[in-house]
Amino acid sequence: MAVPAYASPVERAWHGLFLVLCGAVFLFLVAPILAIVPLSFNSEPWFSYPLAGISLRWYRDFLTSERWQVAVLNSVLIGSATTVLATTLGTLAALGLSRGKLPFRGLIMSLLISPMIVPVIITSVAMYFFYALVDLAGTYLGIILAHTALATPFVVITVTATLAGFDHTLTRAAASLGAAPALAFRKVTLPLILPGVISGALFAFVTSWDEVVVVLFLASPEQRTLPRQMFSGIREEISPTITAVATLLLTLSIVLLIAVELLRRRSARLRGIAE
Repeated sequence: MAVPAYASPVERAWHGLFLVLCGAVFLFLVAPILAIVPLSFNSEPWFSYPLAGISLRWYRDFLTSERWQVAVLNSVLIGSATTVLATTLGTLAALGLSRGKLPFRGLIMSLLISPMIVPVIITSVAMYFFYALVDLAGTYLGIILAHTALATPFVVITVTATLAGFDHTLTRAAASLGAAPALAFRKVTLPLILPGVISGALFAFVTSWDEVVVVLFLASPEQRTLPRQMFSGIREEISPTITAVATLLLTLSIVLLIAVELLRRRSARLRGIAE
């Protein structure tokens, strides 16, 4: 945030102090995470500074270990299926909520986002007992449905925010020209809200990719995801391979955040909102 040219020296000083405080808070929050990155290149099997040497052995162990590869494949499978389901359901829910005369809109919105509010341990216990009754515990389908319930609120919120600036007269104009509702959605609505839909899909994937509590309750030993494998590695054996995995996940998170920001800016330009 730039200081206006007409700002007084006092205002410039306060602005400089504000930037310093923001930088200090950012460093305080990020420094513990960044401290993991150098440890992933340590040549010795312990967590200590200074590093005894530089090596890629822990990345090599991650890429060649069958346990880690199975965990990655499980995470990709579950995360991809969750993303498709959550994005579809969340987008449909957001479109319905965008209708101006929808009764009990606030109540419906509260119910949809309740998985974000209820502690995940309570949700996990409830899901375990329910899925055990319908024989979904210990199955891939059960984990995917559970992750979909947790990820859908992020899609609903993201797409709803995108639809807040959407001009519904465009769809009415398309209908007046003879376009069916499905055609009007595909040709008019979807291209304009697509950045928000993709952002919601990214949030849904990250939610499933990072989730561990529900997996601990529902997954069988053969269905270990990457976070569960990391959790087991910490409890059963403290392996430096975890630092390599954490570094790769950190890199993935940064890439996804950059993608979300680029999509947000594109969505703002499409809606004519100045940055």
